[in-house]
Amino acid sequence: MKIFSGSANKPLAEKVAKSLDLTLSETEIHIFPDGEKRVRILDTVVDKPCIVVQPTSPPVDTNYMELFFLVDAIKRSGAAKITVVMSYVGYQRQDHVFRSGEAVSLDVVIKTLETTGVSAFIAFDFHSIKTQELFHIKVLHLSALPLFAEKIKTLGNSHAVLVSPDMGGQRRIKILSELLGGMPYVAIEKNRDLATGSIDANVIHGELRGAKQAVIVDDMISSGKTIAVACDLLEKKGIEEIFVFATHPVFSDDAPKILEKSMAQKIYVTDTVFVPKEKQFPKLEILSVAPVIAEKLYENS
Repeated sequence: MKIFSGSANKPLAEKVAKSLDLTLSETEIHIFPDGEKRVRILDTVVDKPCIVVQPTSPPVDTNYMELFFLVDAIKRSGAAKITVVMSYVGYQRQDHVFRSGEAVSLDVVIKTLETTGVSAFIAFDFHSIKTQELFHIKVLHLSALPLFAEKIKTLGNSHAVLVSPDMGGQRRIKILSELLGGMPYVAIEKNRDLATGSIDANVIHGELRGAKQAVIVDDMISSGKTIAVACDLLEKKGIEEIFVFATHPVFSDDAPKILEKSMAQKIYVTDTVFVPKEKQFPKLEILSVAPVIAEKLYENS
């Protein structure tokens, strides 16, 4: 088995390789003055199963193109099969037509992946349960929820409630509730203006039941506005402690500042997306999914 890494999250790839008692195979990625990339692998892969670790976090388009080239290089070099570990899937929120005239961007990138020769695909916490249906290759859809459940148990508050910051996350919050022995949960009704991106929320579905601690759980944090709005609403409802768990720390624009200033005591995310030092902040704690990925790769090797 050979494992390669793109530029998007090499630290995660190194952790996965270490868990599998492997070392990363060497690649050569040259960037021309006009921004084009030339990708070359520097290892023999003939008849070998190969893994490529490359989430498509920002810059999304750049990371996708690099992934396509890596897969093509490995395929042309005679690999037996190629498994792509895209811990975070860029464009996954564009999985259907929201307004007339729009492209289904996720469908386009999936077709490109399949055409370049990907045999299997590993990802974490799709934004929609229907995402997997768009693929025509083997998909191993993993979740950070068991990892979150173990961490939540250490928070130690018997008067806690799980919170989905929008109605679309109710399935996720129910699964986590089961992992935590039936912890009560609620969902916030969020409204987003597709044109401006502004968010408001003032309705909670479910009973807080005198809870003093709230645990907000989401699949990703992009702008941070959804989390900030949810925290403000919960604080107004009498919640004294707020913890946030989200799988993918996309952290666009001013998200770190918004999250640090929010009413949350702590923000837990995973390393499905690499968080550079300039986007890290005091309230942030990063949990690693590398052991989960390595275990799944070993089971399917």
